[in-house]
Amino acid sequence: ASTLGAAAAQSGRYFGTAIAAGRLSDSTYSTIAGREFNMITAENEMKPDATQPQRGQFTFSSGDQIYNWATQRGLKVRGHTLAWHAQQPGWMQSLSGGNLRQAMIDHINGVMGHYRGKLAAWDVVNEAFNEDGSRRQSNLQGTGNDWIEVAFRTARAADPSVKLCYNDYNIENWSYGKTQGVYNMVRDFKSRGVPIDCVGLQTHFTGGSSLPGNFQTTLSSFAALGVDVALTEVDVTNASTSQYAGLTQACLNVPR
Repeated sequence: ASTLGAAAAQSGRYFGTAIAAGRLSDSTYSTIAGREFNMITAENEMKPDATQPQRGQFTFSSGDQIYNWATQRGLKVRGHTLAWHAQQPGWMQSLSGGNLRQAMIDHINGVMGHYRGKLAAWDVVNEAFNEDGSRRQSNLQGTGNDWIEVAFRTARAADPSVKLCYNDYNIENWSYGKTQGVYNMVRDFKSRGVPIDCVGLQTHFTGGSSLPGNFQTTLSSFAALGVDVALTEVDVTNASTSQYAGLTQACLNVPR
């Protein structure tokens, strides 16, 4: 096949990219995005500050612009992201405890209700771990250690058909503490029937960092838990472009 998306589809996979609504008027940008890829993620337009700027007042105009652009071209869409310590609207940043917990639930229900049945996957929770594998001390973590489980159970009830993902960075190296922390959470969720369908590895190989030698082990270990594995950001800067080949080959070697 002559494009990334079509080549990926030959083995039942996709090759996606993130796009910004404000860039779609750039014909070079939009032409490449529409030609090469078969999955689209909104860069910022579906994040909490963009979708619920005032409590109880949802706005989907920018997210819908990306969704409509993609689906008009036969491309699928991943949702990013529902529960995250960053890019929260100001009103949410000021909440804590049970009030914040309810706001998180309401936000998931509101955004997922709008896109119910329309998306391929959602990054339900983003970046909830520290580098050593412990939980990040965010305002969401402050509502109780079960907040991630609550987010996923809420998400499954809000949209039974979409794949529910946990997404994080620096979880590519199998022997790293953060990788093991996320792995242990997913294993626990699977053992207790908490709904989780996929794990996203952001794979930021920037500033000269490179693909770890055990990367494929990480992919296959997560997959063995019964989840799909996605590389969700994949920005390779100041590193050899052969990193893209290594990432892609590792994905092709792991069935999920």
